[in-house]
Amino acid sequence: MSYSIRAASPADVEPMLALFPRLAAFPLPPERRAEHLWEGDADLLRRWTTGVVPQCLVYVAVDPDDRIVGVVMAQLREELLSHQPSAHLEVVAVHADAEGQGIGRRLIEEIEQKVQARGAESLTLHVFGSNTRARSVYERLGFTGELIRYIKYFGQAAKPDPADRSGRS
Repeated sequence: MSYSIRAASPADVEPMLALFPRLAAFPLPPERRAEHLWEGDADLLRRWTTGVVPQCLVYVAVDPDDRIVGVVMAQLREELLSHQPSAHLEVVAVHADAEGQGIGRRLIEEIEQKVQARGAESLTLHVFGSNTRARSVYERLGFTGELIRYIKYFGQAAKPDPADRSGRS
């Protein structure tokens, strides 16, 4: 498939949003709902269309018929620990029938160039441990795993502590 990459426009929002469910196209942890993986990103994209988040950069891959087959979105912000100028990769999603053709890799390379041109000294991202395909792509592109996020769920998943004799539940 041939494709080109161009800056996205607000008119592209619906086809871009249609790709967001692809962000959950891997085995999710059982406590997670797929839509939670893209709802915040969808809100950010909608705000970008109004011009209120100029630190957000969005590019699309389009086929010869100008159909959007991929999207990448990054936000310029300071790096978490060093506070140096950085960017965070918010979204990279490719249409299912265009997967495996290097589009995701090329979109990431494009956004890397754009954020570097705007002064970013690094690019960060979050990825689920179970998303082995994405992790493989990121590692081939030179990303390294740095932090591991742990989570403990409370509520139904929490079991009472038999040593707790306080009577609290």
